[in-house]
Amino acid sequence: MPARPRRPSARVATRTGDGGETSLFGKERVRKTDPRIEALGDLDETQAAIGLARSLAPRSSLGRQLLELQRGLYLLMAEVATPQGNLGRLKERLDGAAVARLDEVLETLKKSTPIEGRFVIPGENRIAASLDQARTVARRAERHVVECVDGGYVSGDVLLPWLNRLSDVLFVLARASERVPRAQR
Repeated sequence: MPARPRRPSARVATRTGDGGETSLFGKERVRKTDPRIEALGDLDETQAAIGLARSLAPRSSLGRQLLELQRGLYLLMAEVATPQGNLGRLKERLDGAAVARLDEVLETLKKSTPIEGRFVIPGENRIAASLDQARTVARRAERHVVECVDGGYVSGDVLLPWLNRLSDVLFVLARASERVPRAQR
C-alpha cells in the first residue's frame, strides 16, 4: 500500500501573541482582552465541555446530538471571530433555520423528558453533570456575546437566540440523561 502524502504541520507556537495581541479572521489584530476574544475563549470552553460530555456517550444518539451542537457552535465562533466587513468570507453561517432546528430539538426532548419546576443539583451521573457544566459555560459565553453585540462587533439577531437555545437544549439533555438506566449510559 502506498504511503499517504504527509500534510504540512500547523504552527502551534507562532509567537505572534507574545505582546498580548491576537488575530481575528482576517488581518485585524486586537488585544487579547478585546470582548470578541473574551467571548471566543468562553465559546471554546463551551466547545470543550460539550466534547467531554460527548466522549461519555460514544456511538449514541446523544453523542450525535452533541456533535451537531458542536458544529453549530463552530459556525457561531467563526462569526464572532470575523470583523463585520469580512463576513462574506464565511462559507456558512447560522441563520433563522438553525435556531428553528434547535427549537424543534428542544420541543422533541421536552416531550420525552418532563421538566419539574425545581432547582437542579448537578451530579446525578457523569453525563448529566458534564452536560450541566457545558450549559453553565454556554451561559457565560452568551453573556460575553451579548457584550459583543452591545459593542457593535457582531449582530445578535441569530447568534443570541441560537446560543440561548443551546444552553436550553443542554439543560434538557442533562435532565434526560438523569433518567437513563445505568446499563444504557
